[in-house]
Amino acid sequence: MAQDGRVVPDFINQAIHNKPITVYGEGKQTRSLCFIDDMVDGLKKAMFSKTSGEVINLGNPNEMTILDLAKLIKQMTDSKSEIIFEKLPEDDPRKRRPDISKAKKLLNWEPKVDLRTGLEKTIEYFKSI
Repeated sequence: MAQDGRVVPDFINQAIHNKPITVYGEGKQTRSLCFIDDMVDGLKKAMFSKTSGEVINLGNPNEMTILDLAKLIKQMTDSKSEIIFEKLPEDDPRKRRPDISKAKKLLNWEPKVDLRTGLEKTIEYFKSI
């Protein structure tokens, strides 16, 4: 099981193999997760819109802590994994939350897939490979 370097694939792989789930720092840093179907929809809307030269954030404005994400993935996979804590890297962002107001206004876009549904699909994918 290789480390992907991205939080969702790493947590899912660790959980489905009952390996320790590695959280850096205290897990208080936040992330906002956008399911790929929503991101592709937003990118297509941006590509085919008349917003040439505009910088538009795409993503999900709902954020959660890394520790809460680890706990949720552990619960959703019915994992026996232990959550372990390691030193927080200096360059680890403390907060990730896009402002999608321009995407809503200019593209009439916002994410539709909720976190739990996106995680269910992603967990099933990782179980299948």
